[in-house]
Amino acid sequence: MRALDVKLLRDLRHVWAQSLAIALVIAGGVATLIMAVGSYRSLEETRAAYYERHRFGDVFAVVKRAPKAVADQIVAIPGVAAVDVRIARLALLDIPNYAPPATAQVISLPELSEPALNLLYMRTGRMPARAGEVVVNEGFAKAHGFGPGRRFSALLNGRKHELTIVGTALSPEFIYAVGPGDIMPDDRRFAIVWMTEKALASAYDLEGAFSSVAVKLLRDTSEREVIAQLDSLLDRYGGRAAYGRRDHASHAWLDHSLDMLRNMSRTLPPIFLLISAFLVNLTMSRLIALEREQIGLMKALGYHNLSIAAHYLKFIALIAAVGILLGSLAGTWLGVYITSLFGDFFRFPFLLFTRSPDLYLLAAALSLAAAMLGGVRALRDTVRLPPAVAMLPPAPPRFRRLLPELPIRILSQPARMTFRNVGRHPMRAAFTTLGIALATAILIVSLFTRDSQEELVDVTFFLADRQDATVSFAERRSVDVVMEVSRLPGVLAAEPMRELPVRVRRGGIERRIVITSRPREADLKRILDADLRPVVLPATGLAVSGMLARILDARVGDEVEVDLLDGARRTVTLPVAALIEDYFGLRGMMDADALARLMREVPSANSVNVSLDARETEDFYAAVKNLPAVSGLAIQSLSLANFRALVALLVTVMASIYTGLAAIIAFGIVYNSARISLSERARELASLRVLGFSRAEVLRILLLELALLTLLAQPPGWLLGYGLSALMQRNLAGELMRVRLVIDDATYVTASGVVILAAALSALVVRRRVNQLDLISVLKTRD
Repeated sequence: MRALDVKLLRDLRHVWAQSLAIALVIAGGVATLIMAVGSYRSLEETRAAYYERHRFGDVFAVVKRAPKAVADQIVAIPGVAAVDVRIARLALLDIPNYAPPATAQVISLPELSEPALNLLYMRTGRMPARAGEVVVNEGFAKAHGFGPGRRFSALLNGRKHELTIVGTALSPEFIYAVGPGDIMPDDRRFAIVWMTEKALASAYDLEGAFSSVAVKLLRDTSEREVIAQLDSLLDRYGGRAAYGRRDHASHAWLDHSLDMLRNMSRTLPPIFLLISAFLVNLTMSRLIALEREQIGLMKALGYHNLSIAAHYLKFIALIAAVGILLGSLAGTWLGVYITSLFGDFFRFPFLLFTRSPDLYLLAAALSLAAAMLGGVRALRDTVRLPPAVAMLPPAPPRFRRLLPELPIRILSQPARMTFRNVGRHPMRAAFTTLGIALATAILIVSLFTRDSQEELVDVTFFLADRQDATVSFAERRSVDVVMEVSRLPGVLAAEPMRELPVRVRRGGIERRIVITSRPREADLKRILDADLRPVVLPATGLAVSGMLARILDARVGDEVEVDLLDGARRTVTLPVAALIEDYFGLRGMMDADALARLMREVPSANSVNVSLDARETEDFYAAVKNLPAVSGLAIQSLSLANFRALVALLVTVMASIYTGLAAIIAFGIVYNSARISLSERARELASLRVLGFSRAEVLRILLLELALLTLLAQPPGWLLGYGLSALMQRNLAGELMRVRLVIDDATYVTASGVVILAAALSALVVRRRVNQLDLISVLKTRD
């Protein structure tokens, strides 16, 4: 083994703690990138494989009643590869030992063959073979502890039917299954029920007919053209406007979740990786600068500049390699965990975790380059010096008065020395402060999502949607239905609501949305402006969500084209009358009378919002179960509980992981700053000990500087954290869900507390090192 290699191993043993701290900073950046990008790629590939193996459709449409012979005409549309026609209806369920009414999407299955599209993945049991037998989705079965042989009843077309479960299944069509009026999946209150076509057709008088169609397209087929021809074909049968995967509820929510994960992987990992790269660069340059005398000695012994540079670059590479290895292992483990977490949430039948070599190589290359750059920057200046100059300690800084005499005299002697040392090394102090500020910033950006989620809950469930429940109907009803609902047990107030599917466009940009109408005096379900103040709907025109306005580049007063997709279809032009603030979906709002005039019909409703007396909730549930026209009941308190249990859980877990990685990086930064400061000032501190300063006084001088820089770093850290959080909030905003930028004071306190705790732990380690200072070896001058 060469002499320089022996020295390399000896140096690594000597600074193992600092080397490990630097490796942890590198590992934090590497783990973040591999975890985020790896889990996104894995879930994306899992979805693609699931869709392909189980033939998920590309275009979907709903009709009132169409003869099966129409399927042949759909197949004849250019670009159509396969068609699956079936019966699909919403029904109320009465589940034993469960008080709230549940809703089911009941779907027919062919008698003697499997469906052409949207194949089931059977988990347990078998397919239904006779009337009364059903297969249910796995989530619903697990939520109620059901298995083959269990029974429940369903209200099909106004008649109660006893159903027996013979199997449980998954479907690519219902990965994210949401009931009427809900915004979150609730497996206890919403089920997917598959039964034989003969049984379902008999219940709804649809023999020889269908009410739902799914279409698979050939590659490179224009979806828009197929939808246009499909609409033209189904219009005479009460078609409700076909739509593609983008507007399919399950696919859209799954796409939003993956987009959120992808955007998070494009936002947080680069931030973590760049910050860790900067800090490693800074730390390495200071660490190599401490080797100045050693480098001079090696040059005096005849080693060439290239050999010396290669020796220290190997030193850096070994530290970086440890960090890359730790980060790769941690990132892979966390990536598998995140993938499994989302896989369980969406109930994928299988998971494909991708270990892409390019991802590991990218993380390793960025980390290694950052570490090398820091070392090269310091080596370049030191290696150029003649041996005699390099072996001498650096020239002392130029001394001058930095602060007025009076404030300086007020301070204690250790405090004066601290301020003077900071002032005489301004660049070193500035970069150390910046490093600690970045540690605070990445903690803030990791924690802010919790604050934003709580704001979303407060605004959505308490300020805007204040109803206790929403009763949905299978068909549009006269507004007189409000009187019927008002007479149900426990109802304190009731307000009608109409939802109308439309396509809205401006300047070539188009979105399919729902226009919701309500009476102007309605108070249960309120709309809010950007300042979260209630908005009174204008008598004319359309109020749109702020997100939709940004997509369409529309402002108040601008006009948008609206295709009405229900009733007498036509295209109208409406002015944007107001902008509203909401966090779920893209919405339009209109006054109920204005929408009735637009549709050229009397005011109507397809749902009713109600306020309930908590003491009569059970009686209200029992009454709703016996209403044949009701298709679903959304319960606000249960929706909130589901939101916290599902989405908030995912966000909390992700935030906790990022916060943990950020805390590791923060400790590595502060610890290295303290240890390198000790190494840089070891001769000075030893001199003070010889002059009579006690160990406590010497330690105080060193730690006062660390404390000062740590405290000075907090305000810029808060500003950087706010800016990075704003960047992340913009990148995570989607069409289906978004949050406001809200950072509580507690988040700033927590982030600063973690950094200060890291500084305190570092101080304990430094204290031990100061107490062990060998005054003779430190003060000895190498000749």
